[in-house]
Amino acid sequence: MNKKLRRWRKRIVLALVLFVLIFAITELLPLSVWLGSERNAVYAELVLYLIPYAIAGYDVLLKAARNIKNGQVFDENFLMAVATIGAFSLVFFPDSGPHMAEGAAVMLFYQVGELFQQYAVGKSRKSIAAMMDIVPDFANVRNANGDLEQVDPDSVAVGSEIIVKPGERVPIDGIVVEGTSQLDTAALTGESVPRAIEAGSEVVSGCVNLTGLLTIKTTKPFGESTVSRILELVENAAEKKAHTENFITRFARYYTPAVCGVALALAVLPPLLGFGAWSDWVFRGLTFLVVSCPCALVISVPLSFFGGIGGASKLGILIKGSNYLESLASVDTVVFDKTGTLTSGTFGVVAVHPAEGVESDRLLELAAHAEAYSDHPIAMSVKHAYGERVDEARVSNASEVSGRGVQAEIDGARVSVGNDKLMASLDIDASNCELVGTMLHVAENGKYLGHIVIADMVKDDAAKTIADLHAAGVTKTVMLTGDAEEVARSVASTLSLDEFHAKLLPQDKVAEVERLLDEESKKGKLAFVGDGINDAPVLTRADIGIAMGAMGSDAAIEAADIVLMDDKPSNIAKAIRLSRKTMGIVWQNIVFALGVKLAVLVLAAVGIANMWMAVFADVGVAILAILNAMRCMNVKKFQ
Repeated sequence: MNKKLRRWRKRIVLALVLFVLIFAITELLPLSVWLGSERNAVYAELVLYLIPYAIAGYDVLLKAARNIKNGQVFDENFLMAVATIGAFSLVFFPDSGPHMAEGAAVMLFYQVGELFQQYAVGKSRKSIAAMMDIVPDFANVRNANGDLEQVDPDSVAVGSEIIVKPGERVPIDGIVVEGTSQLDTAALTGESVPRAIEAGSEVVSGCVNLTGLLTIKTTKPFGESTVSRILELVENAAEKKAHTENFITRFARYYTPAVCGVALALAVLPPLLGFGAWSDWVFRGLTFLVVSCPCALVISVPLSFFGGIGGASKLGILIKGSNYLESLASVDTVVFDKTGTLTSGTFGVVAVHPAEGVESDRLLELAAHAEAYSDHPIAMSVKHAYGERVDEARVSNASEVSGRGVQAEIDGARVSVGNDKLMASLDIDASNCELVGTMLHVAENGKYLGHIVIADMVKDDAAKTIADLHAAGVTKTVMLTGDAEEVARSVASTLSLDEFHAKLLPQDKVAEVERLLDEESKKGKLAFVGDGINDAPVLTRADIGIAMGAMGSDAAIEAADIVLMDDKPSNIAKAIRLSRKTMGIVWQNIVFALGVKLAVLVLAAVGIANMWMAVFADVGVAILAILNAMRCMNVKKFQ
């Protein structure tokens, strides 16, 4: 908490203590007896109550005067100033009761409400402010003498090698060239489990190196690194207001001068027409002014959106503005890219089908050794599935058969690993498989041993994503991909998608999204989820564009409205549920604030509501609305 805010809080607390003491003195002690008359006692109360009033509200009075001077008259400061000064002024109407306590209370509790607002905003900022801590202060670069030198990350050129020690943050995106470690990615993705990395692993800035010493070759300048983009997204989020926020802003712009006019008419017209005393109607007009202050709406609605964005950031979901949070609550169609979104985008062994009498482990062992010298993604996936060290000493005469596979001698036996064409060229009968994917047939000395199925792996939480989306009220899930029809059909069937379209070019995806947009309901929204450069046009065209942030392309992240930092599609359903919770709280506050305010305004106009009731209708309702808005930050049930 900064010094200015701390001093303000102490000032309000002091004013509150003084108010309570003065209220007790004036109510319990016979001031009129001590001071000689009832009128002297009233003037004494005026002086006493002016002390806590001035301590608590002098800044409000100064703001009101400054705004009037600048031509910005009708705001909450003006309403508070006129209403409270008017309440104190009633002491000079002999036929009016004393209202000094109410005047001081209105100002004091208005400031208490402002304190609540500051506390709520500070709390909702915590998760976002934590983002600011992910910015590294330095990068370790070796100088000409071979010594480590701490330099500004912004000055490190692309392609430089930097050293990250245990306990330090990765300052710039890059690739590990030396070392192994565990990375804490919680600040970026919300994941509690550290991520294992080794030479060749991609790392993003903002993560904390937990164990080993790492040498990283930078792949981006600091200004374009992950940590910089995150901060830019967070800082710009407040500028993009939701339709509801804009409505409240426009509402307050016309509402405030309107109620000031009604309050003036209420105070002046009835006594001019002979319907009662001036003091009575002036007091009604002042009460009407206090009630009319739109604090609850002006404060709680933006705070609800701010809390929702802050809560989402705790889950590793970056929402670029409250307008996108509002639109997300209305999503009824979610369209997915396949590769890198629903699937991992990397090859993996999905099945091992050995021939009769052959063990699965034996099949994998021969295939892995035959692929010993290959760096092809398919070869790497076979060696990864084997899980043991490939003994290159057992392998000789390895060769690649272009477009067909590989052959090698393993322990003196001739092993062939490849597609149907390779098997046909060797006059070996290969069995068919009902699974969709790349088929690697394995033969030893001309004898068929079985086949291995390799495919783009469906993400672990992809099926849960589709189920959660339907449970959240999404009516249609669609997959668009450039892959072959049979591959798309297999993934769509596995995940229980409602619809899929295959063999699409980037422009075809845009056309499909436009068709789906034409089919959706008037209130419904369409969200597209993608990660590649070719997804940028579709992300822009959809009502809501959602990008996979950790491994997604820069173009996709820039084009998207929402970024999932951990690349888990299951967070989409969390984001939708969070947005709907936020919008529910926003409308609760709007209905509650307007309902109570309207009721008390009517009571004030007819003379039933007093200034204490006006205090509740203004400050009390504002505090309750703020407390309700703070619920947007509670995301434990989504984690």
